[in-house]
Amino acid sequence: MSQDHAKISFDLFGASDVEQFLVPRDGETKIGEKIATYDSTRWKSAKYVVLGVEESVGPRANLGRGGAEHAFKAFLSKFLNMQSNSFFDASKVAVLGRVRVVSEEKTLIDSVESLDAFIEETISDHLRSGQIPILLGGGHNNAFPLIKYLSKQNDNRINVVNLDAHADYRLLEGRHSGNSFSYAYNQGFLNHYTVFGLHYQYNSQQIFDDLKRDGHTYTLHESYINEERNYFEDFKKYLDESNVNIPLGIELDLDSIERMPSSAFTPVGMTMSQALRYLRTMAKHKKVGYLHLPEGAPNNDDEYIVVGKTLAYLVTDFIRAHWNAGKA
Repeated sequence: MSQDHAKISFDLFGASDVEQFLVPRDGETKIGEKIATYDSTRWKSAKYVVLGVEESVGPRANLGRGGAEHAFKAFLSKFLNMQSNSFFDASKVAVLGRVRVVSEEKTLIDSVESLDAFIEETISDHLRSGQIPILLGGGHNNAFPLIKYLSKQNDNRINVVNLDAHADYRLLEGRHSGNSFSYAYNQGFLNHYTVFGLHYQYNSQQIFDDLKRDGHTYTLHESYINEERNYFEDFKKYLDESNVNIPLGIELDLDSIERMPSSAFTPVGMTMSQALRYLRTMAKHKKVGYLHLPEGAPNNDDEYIVVGKTLAYLVTDFIRAHWNAGKA
């Protein structure tokens, strides 16, 4: 099932769309066999709704590499074949579908601006109150429509936390993957922004100055390398001191993870275990509004496996931690 909107398409997933990725096995119950789709009776009771974005216009408009359009399929092939068991009940999860940039507009910036509006509209039209969107694939440009959606749903500015080598707080020079948070703040959707693990030489002085000017906070990856700070302590401190009355958007850019195939590959970054710990911590916030995992950019078979399994681990860990925190 699909509907077209200018040069962007939305494909709503049914059971047959999930089955094409599923490899069933006797004696096992896979996530893909339990997950809800929009045409199922369990859709309304799902707490977590997965939406894929297949595009690289945002990263390329920010002078990054392509490949982010492949991350969602890589994720589905691994996630749907994970086990649904006593540690992870897939009946709490639904997959909505995918948004695709079918053809580009005159400029990449024009394409990103159209995509912003399309993603916000898609989420607003299909999610029910209380459901948490999990957006996968594409560039970090898609943080902007997520922030706008959550802000409008709550009729107020929201807080956002991000694990990232780059602040994505560049100038308001037309939309791309490097300025979602500066645009969100400028347009009145973002309240306070905290980003962990910025790299010294991959954030301009303008970015550091503007973050300070607008009252946002950040830490530097180099301070963790030098053992001046501890990631786990900082994650916990953020959670303990955060305002539980303001909805929180959770961001994790895959280019923050060392040697991850991404739109801005880095040989220096945090480990997968640190990234998982970040999500497990932030998932305990009382008002989680969304999870966003952008910038995975696989371009060959080996990279598909790495990105797919990485996203599958991140999503299952987040859901398990958030669900268990809600039961406590």
